[in-house]
Amino acid sequence: MRSHPETGEYAPFYDGYIQRVKDDPVDAMQRQIDVTLALLAPLSETRALHRYAPEKWSIKEVVGHLADVERVMSYRAMRLAREDATPLPAFDENTYVPAGRFDRRSLNDLLDELRAVRAASLALFQGFDNDAWIRRGTVSGKTMSVRALAHIIPGHERHHDELFRTRYGLA
Repeated sequence: MRSHPETGEYAPFYDGYIQRVKDDPVDAMQRQIDVTLALLAPLSETRALHRYAPEKWSIKEVVGHLADVERVMSYRAMRLAREDATPLPAFDENTYVPAGRFDRRSLNDLLDELRAVRAASLALFQGFDNDAWIRRGTVSGKTMSVRALAHIIPGHERHHDELFRTRYGLA
């Protein structure tokens, strides 16, 4: 049941991410990590500190943000897939990024972490049966399904890949 989620399976906030994923989300995650790593790995440490505007995140901060968001979404998916009915709270990426101090770490370290997070996400999602994929729960006060969370991960990464290319000038 890796099919595209229906509108009632996620908060409207996530629609832009989910609509970026027309294919199987697990296949998208498998292919996409190589594209992202190939785009970012050649950057120098100086280039990885680039911000396209004064108050925007650096490339390193975006990489850390990608890993954080993927961890949160995967954790949420695991909880829902395991039939945990406990409502799950929101998280504030604008608090996480400064606290992560990603600019102090090497780009290679951050990319290794992103690769490891993706491997863990793939193992998790590949282990879900059809029933798990359609399970729903409450996340940030809204209904969310496992398959919506699976689509958000690559959709979110595609969003940032687009920003890397258009705003950060990577090609």
